[in-house]
Amino acid sequence: MMTPQILLDWLGRVLMAALFVKAVPGKLTDFSGTVDVIASKGIAEPLAGFLLASAITCLILGSVVFVFGTNTRLGASLLLVFLVPTTLIFHTFPVDSGFFMNLALIGALLLALTRSSAGAVPSFRWLRQR
Repeated sequence: MMTPQILLDWLGRVLMAALFVKAVPGKLTDFSGTVDVIASKGIAEPLAGFLLASAITCLILGSVVFVFGTNTRLGASLLLVFLVPTTLIFHTFPVDSGFFMNLALIGALLLALTRSSAGAVPSFRWLRQR
């Protein structure tokens, strides 16, 4: 049976993951342009391409596991692997508005890491039983 707590937990994860999922298409459609932006921060271009591919992987896998997986901690960890370096490299010097949004997301993901529980993904079996 789905409890309100499980449903609200899942909805919260869906809303958080939406921000990460939204970032993927632009990175895929303008891969070389994004590599150039990363390289402009002093990161060698071949490494920038690898980091971008890794970031896209973390965004996609992290979001899917965070929302639909049984291991919320793994999904949150993958999203943090993307978010922490991105925040430090792109939003810290100088601090911009993205910095504070990312700090809030980092805090929320840390809460997900420390407070997640098994069975956090809602089961909609009760709908089929009607």
